[in-house]
This record gives sequence, structure tokens and C-alpha cells, in this order.
Amino acid sequence: MDLSNTTTLILMAVVFLILGGLLVMAVNRFQRTRRLRDRFGPEYEHTVKRVGDKRQAEEEVEERLAHVQALNIRSLSAEEVNRFALEWQSVQTEFVDSPLASVQKANRLIREVMAARGYPVEDFEQRAADISVDYPDLVTHYRALHTIAKKGETIDTEEMRQAMVHSRDLFENLIQSDQQVEETYQKEIV
Repeated sequence: MDLSNTTTLILMAVVFLILGGLLVMAVNRFQRTRRLRDRFGPEYEHTVKRVGDKRQAEEEVEERLAHVQALNIRSLSAEEVNRFALEWQSVQTEFVDSPLASVQKANRLIREVMAARGYPVEDFEQRAADISVDYPDLVTHYRALHTIAKKGETIDTEEMRQAMVHSRDLFENLIQSDQQVEETYQKEIV
């Protein structure tokens, strides 16, 4: 074999290695995107749209996962669940006479439940990001509730009612024990 054939073979091997590496990177990127899209659902698309760059958005949602995994999230005691559930009933009952005050109390109560479970609650955007990890289908409704609670009187009663209905799902999920959440998840799979 002469030198030009050897050089050609080496160049072909290098090209195939580079192409193989690029293919592996593309497959890994595709799998990462699919995994995050499946995990975060509509929140994935919301984050991509907000950030404007898919790679940066994916880094952000992965950072959310790591942040929440580092937290000491706990289930509520039976007494806490009962107290919060009674308070939620009171908030819902008040809606008829004072919808805005009820929405504001619902927003505050969800924050209290999150704090009791161990989520950091100082910053709303951080709360929404943390909620998106465990409840990606409900975080949009939580943002809507928070926005309505902050806007005040400019929101019509039907929007407030919808916010209460949707935030009830988040509230109920937050007060469930981890075992109840797992049992619900298993029932949905079957």
C-alpha cells in the first residue's frame, strides 16, 4: 500500500469518526428535547417561547429540575391537610360575595401550602419555576391566578372564577401526600 492510499484511508476514517460524533450529538440533543418536552409539557413550550432559544430554555428547565431535587420537599401532616382544606373551602365560599378577595386569598393560601411543604416562596417566578417541575400542567393556571390577584378590579368575574377553578387543581395536588400522588399517577397509567 502506498502513502496516498494510507492517507486516503486515514482521512476517510477521520471523516467517518467526525460524522459519527455529530450523529451521536444530534441523537442526544433530540432525546434531551423529547425527554424535557414530555416531562414539562406546555411549560416546555412556554419556556422556549419566553427565552427565545431552545438550548437555553432546555438548560433553564434542567436547572429547575436540579433546584427542586435539592430542596427538602415534604408531605403535609394530616392536621395540616385538614387545616388547609378547611381554609380553601372558606376561600371558595367567600367567592360569591367577594371574588377578588377570594382570588387573592387563594393565591396566598397556595403560597402558604408551598412554604409548609418546603418550597422557597419569597419570589413568585421561583415558585412558578419550582411548581413547573412537579406540576407542569398546572403552572399556567397558577400564573393566571397570581396575575389576576395582582391586577385587581380590572379583571372580570368570569376570569376570576376560572382562576379559582384551575387553581383548585394545583391546591389539591399540593396537599396530597407523595403516596397519594403516586397512586393517582399509577391509576392514570392503567
